[in-house]
Amino acid sequence: MTKIHLSDHFTYKKILRFTLFPILMMFMTSIYWIVDGYFLSNYASSSAFAGVNLIFPVIMIVACVGFMFGSGGAALVSKYLGEKQIDKANKTFSMITYITLGIGIVLSIVFFFLVRPIAQGFAKINSIETTTAMIDNAEIYGKIMIAGVSLFMMQGYFHCFFSVNETGYLGFVFSLASGVLNMLLDLLLVGVCKYGAAGAATASLCGMFVSTVGPFLYFFFRKKNLIHLGKPVFVFKDILKSITNGSSEFVGNVSSSVISIVFNIQLLKYIGEDGVSAYGIIGYVCFIFFSVFMGYTTGIAPIIAYNYGAKNKSELSNIIKRSFDVCAVSGLIMTVTALALSRPLSYIFANDYPSLLELSTKAMMIYSTCYLFAGFSMFGSGLFTALNNGGVSAFISICRTLVFQIVAVFTLPLLMGVNGIWVSIVVAEFLSAILTLFIAFKNQNKYGFTLLPKWSKRSI
Repeated sequence: MTKIHLSDHFTYKKILRFTLFPILMMFMTSIYWIVDGYFLSNYASSSAFAGVNLIFPVIMIVACVGFMFGSGGAALVSKYLGEKQIDKANKTFSMITYITLGIGIVLSIVFFFLVRPIAQGFAKINSIETTTAMIDNAEIYGKIMIAGVSLFMMQGYFHCFFSVNETGYLGFVFSLASGVLNMLLDLLLVGVCKYGAAGAATASLCGMFVSTVGPFLYFFFRKKNLIHLGKPVFVFKDILKSITNGSSEFVGNVSSSVISIVFNIQLLKYIGEDGVSAYGIIGYVCFIFFSVFMGYTTGIAPIIAYNYGAKNKSELSNIIKRSFDVCAVSGLIMTVTALALSRPLSYIFANDYPSLLELSTKAMMIYSTCYLFAGFSMFGSGLFTALNNGGVSAFISICRTLVFQIVAVFTLPLLMGVNGIWVSIVVAEFLSAILTLFIAFKNQNKYGFTLLPKWSKRSI
């Protein structure tokens, strides 16, 4: 099969071929988080499952620094490649890689001592419903994961650069190897040895070791790559540009984690531990469906950035328009699928807990409608990151989460009770999709693309 290059003209078929492996890569990552949840919910206590879901958003907040540098750096490096500045692209890639690794080590040390206080802080929100066992499990899981959070960061970082290197399939290979190891260790440590939250955290970090060290060695030793690691040249302007480019991904991931915390607060208030567990089940399933949008955006962003750097406005228009089409169709397919599978998916995690099964099934059926709209804002944020406009990208992410979701999750329960918590995500995604399309149309002239190009039959 002919290799696809960033400089190619892209039809729908070629877009799907190029983004397939980044999607599978994200899908595999989501699968092994779900396996963690499966073993915790079926072979450990409900407090272990709830404790992990309580502290996990905090770990994600720290880890998403890696995705910030990855997405922001990938956009900058792809732009340099489009401008034919190959040496500069490689030096920038090397610089950002080593900086991300160093920051990860520092954050690991700092946050290790904050895990217990953070968990206790959640306990004070609703001390009646939050058990000591839940806090203890949150602490042990959190400390193990934070100790190796640099691996978590670098895994997300390297995910962004395989598509830049035109080798998306290798990202999937490393993710597959990582996922298989994680699943096997979950079976051993959680299923057989009964180590609970500690076993799940250990299994996750071992998997991340594979998907971090493997890509590092690949980019370091294979000098014939389109991009490779070498001697970095520290340019503060490029560091700052990578941060601002990726700020939306950072804000988006942090905001999502904050939203998870806020949801947990509301669920503890309205339901108790079962509410946190139900949200955890939805979160695992949501990982799968959102991984499609995330993988697509990760895969398509280097193409957008490359054509932006090359000033190829016709191809830029082509890619952006087709991407919105992909988001619309895939969102519809995912919504129908999620509605049809809401009970079987809930059963995987809650087969021994009838009340939790009913709660999570009902909640998932309401929640699933959000997939109709979520792809637009997720791609839209990634679009402006690829166009090296972190400000607009961050604005979309902030509105989607910190504005729309937080307002909805605090107001709708007052009107609709517990169901309002699940409906809030649907309302927020709908509003953010409208906002994203408005911003995209408004910025057409600035970046020279159009969302309504004239197509020739041969291009399809």
